[in-house]
Amino acid sequence: MIQRADFLLPSPHGRDFAVDARWLPDGQAKPVVVFVHGFKGFKDWGHFNLLADYFAHHGFVFVKLNLSHNGVEPNGHDLTNLEAFGNNNFCIELDDVETLISHLKNTPAQIPAQEMDADFMFLIGHSRGGGLVLLKAAESAHVTGVATWSAISDIDQRWSPQVMEKWKQDGVQYIANARTGQQMPLYYQLVENYLANKERLNIPKAVEKLQIPLLILHGERDETLPVQMAHDLHARNPFAELHLLPNGDHSFGGRHPYEYNELPTLAKAAADKTIHFFQQALERL
Repeated sequence: MIQRADFLLPSPHGRDFAVDARWLPDGQAKPVVVFVHGFKGFKDWGHFNLLADYFAHHGFVFVKLNLSHNGVEPNGHDLTNLEAFGNNNFCIELDDVETLISHLKNTPAQIPAQEMDADFMFLIGHSRGGGLVLLKAAESAHVTGVATWSAISDIDQRWSPQVMEKWKQDGVQYIANARTGQQMPLYYQLVENYLANKERLNIPKAVEKLQIPLLILHGERDETLPVQMAHDLHARNPFAELHLLPNGDHSFGGRHPYEYNELPTLAKAAADKTIHFFQQALERL
């Protein structure tokens, strides 16, 4: 039976965030996978709990988090805190992932020490989370390998000059959440944070710098982030492995809520490819 641990960690930016970890208790120290959700995402979105169980069944301790300012309350399960969402930025998210990595590296009480080997730590990021794990892997010595799923290839050039000017003037822009009908604020501090930290937040340079195993996985029919972004990432690091899913959409067949007991076919294909990639990386160590 899969064991699960749920716990809260304090963000250095003033909000606790929720984490859950899953593993098969067999007394063997298992490598860790940290999963980072994307924009308007959260750790319990759609099929992500099935995904966690799937990786646990394949010999990993699978850990996922709600980034502290993603709009989900510490004990919540959906986007309700729009003020936190609006005050999110890329550096906050990177610091949250670092907080989690540091916690896992320091023999956390929530996971039995005999079940986890945090010296082997892999990151998976979906969508904007894919950009985050590339940046984190470039600045952390603790990451063994990385997989991006439908990742952004850059932060710069995300908005037109006209949008930027009005955003600066108003101090906020609103993003529609088609699922919930919410108008979600993004305060201009997001731009100010990016401009003040352009070196840290340079995804193309981070990808060039990486010397650890990197899998770039993308759906050829991604309706949100075009597949060209995967090619752009791969061009920056030709030693990475590029894997395209011929019929893959942005969430690999997932949606929220997700009512089924099996992973979507495309999500399972993404998981299988990633598990195999991580296992190969471990064999080469």
